[in-house]
Amino acid sequence: MKKFAIAAAVVILVALAVPALAATNPFMDVPASHWAYDAVAQLASRGVISGYPDGSFRGTPPATRYEMASIIARALAGVDLDKASKQDVEMMRRLIVEFKDELDSLGVRVDELDERVAVLETDIGGWNMAGQLRFDAQFGTTDAFGNTFYGRKNGDNEFDLNRYRFWINKRINDTTSFMARLGSGNNVNRNVVWDYYEITTKLPFDISMTVGFSNIDWEDQVGLYVYGYDSDDSYIGDIDANMMKFRKDWGLANLEFVVARENTNDALGAPAPANDPGGLEGFLIAGLANFEVSEKIRGGLMVYYWMTDTEIRYYRNNLVADSDTDLLTIGAYFGFKFTPDIELKGVYYHQSLGDSWQRGIVAADGSMTTGIGSIAANADDTASAWKVIIEAKQEALKFSSLWLEYGQIDNTFAKLQSNYSGIGGGGADLLANRPYRWNENTTKVYGIAANQQWNDKWRTFLRYFAADYDTANIDDAINWTVGVAYRVNPAVELELLYDYIDYGGFTTAGGVVFNGGPNGFVDDDHIIRLRTFVTF
Repeated sequence: MKKFAIAAAVVILVALAVPALAATNPFMDVPASHWAYDAVAQLASRGVISGYPDGSFRGTPPATRYEMASIIARALAGVDLDKASKQDVEMMRRLIVEFKDELDSLGVRVDELDERVAVLETDIGGWNMAGQLRFDAQFGTTDAFGNTFYGRKNGDNEFDLNRYRFWINKRINDTTSFMARLGSGNNVNRNVVWDYYEITTKLPFDISMTVGFSNIDWEDQVGLYVYGYDSDDSYIGDIDANMMKFRKDWGLANLEFVVARENTNDALGAPAPANDPGGLEGFLIAGLANFEVSEKIRGGLMVYYWMTDTEIRYYRNNLVADSDTDLLTIGAYFGFKFTPDIELKGVYYHQSLGDSWQRGIVAADGSMTTGIGSIAANADDTASAWKVIIEAKQEALKFSSLWLEYGQIDNTFAKLQSNYSGIGGGGADLLANRPYRWNENTTKVYGIAANQQWNDKWRTFLRYFAADYDTANIDDAINWTVGVAYRVNPAVELELLYDYIDYGGFTTAGGVVFNGGPNGFVDDDHIIRLRTFVTF
C-alpha cells in the first residue's frame, strides 16, 4: 500500500484522539493541491508520521511493514476512548495482529496495545452494562402465631426473588462518568427502583467529585467486616443518601469528604417515627483519611456528624424543651500484616450523644425513666464500640481462610448498622435483644468465619457468632451457618446453606419471661436455603 493511502486511512484513527486542528504540511513533495494533503498534515503535526532528512514524505512508493507498524503504534497511543466505534476497535485489533512481529521488533509491547484495545471494547459507545440476580428457595419453621424472622414475608417456606440489580455505566468523557443501578426496592411489591445514580468527574488539583444518590461503606472499603457470607457486620456504614463525595489521592494516602442529606422517607414513602432522632431529616458530614504507612502497616480516621433539621420535644420537671439531636462519631482503625496474607486489624469508635439519643436510660436506683422523650438525669452523653480481627487468607492456611473477631458495643451506641446474620439482609438478627437506650452496659460479640475454595467449581463455608448482652435478665444469643456452593458456569452459582439462631430469652422486671426473639415471639429458629446466583 502506498504511504499516501496509509495516511488517509490512519487519519481516521487519529481523528479519534483530539479535535482536528489546522495543520501545516512540512513536506516539500506534498503540495497543498494534493488529495492527501490534509491527512498528511494532521498526522505530521501530531507526530504520527515523519519524513526523510531531506524534508520529503515520499508517499508514492509502497510503505514497508516496519513503517506501517510505526504508524500504527503512534496512532493507537493517542486514540480517544470515548470516540471509538465498534468498527474502529475491530480495525485496530486486526492491525495489531497483522503487524505483531514488526511491532515487537520496534520495541512496542503488543500486550499493552492489546490491553488498550480491550479497554476500548469495554467502553464501546461509552456504555457498559452488567446485572445480578438472586433467587432463593427457603424452608424452615414458624411459631404458633405464624411469625418468623427469616425471609422477607410471612413464613419461612417460600420462593423468593431475593435480589435483582442492573448496573448502567456511561463514560461521558475522559474526566466524567455516569453510574446508575436499578434494583428490586423493598422486594415486597416487586417494584423496580433506582438504587443509585451518580456522576463522577475530575476537579482541579486532581480531586474526584461524585454527586447523586450514592453510598458510603468505609468499613467495607478498608476490610473491617467479614464479607462473602451475605452478611453486613459493619458497626457504622452502608449509608445510602443524596450526597456529594470528594476524594483526593496522594499515592500512599487518600482523603474522602462527604456531605449527605438523610431523609425520613423509605422506598414506600412512609416516614420514620417522629420521636426517634434517627428518623429525623438532616445532614451528615463525614470524612475518611486512609494511610498506607508501609507494606505492613496501615491506618486512618473516620468521622460522622449527623445534624437534624429539628429537635425532639422532651419533658423534665414539668417543663417542655427541645433536646439536642446531634450525633458525632469518630473512628480510628489500623491494620498490621504479619505476612501478605495474615493481618491483625481493628477499629475503635467514640460517640458524643445529644440528649435525644439518651432517652430511656435506667436510673441509678434501677428504675426506668418513662414518657416519650424523657431523659434520665444520670444519662451518659458518650458511648463507644470497638472490635479486633485476625484475618488469614486461604493462601496462608492452604485449606481455608479464617476470620476471628471480638468486639464490644455500648448498649447506648447509636446508629449501629450491624445485625450479625449469616444469611444477611432480611434474615435473623443476632443483636435483636441489644437493650439500646435502656441500660449503659456493654454487648460483647465474638465469632469465627471460614471459607474453603476447593477448586474453581466448589467452595464451602461456615460461620459462628455469639452475643453476650452483659445484662442480668437477658440470655446470650448465638447464630451459626454452614453451606456449600457449586459454580455451574462462569455466570451461575448454586449455594445450599443451613442457618440457625438462638435469640436467648429475657425476663422483665415484673418476672414475665419472654422467649427472646424480636417482640418475644420466638426463642430459636432455623432455615435451609437454596440460592441461585446469576451475574451477567
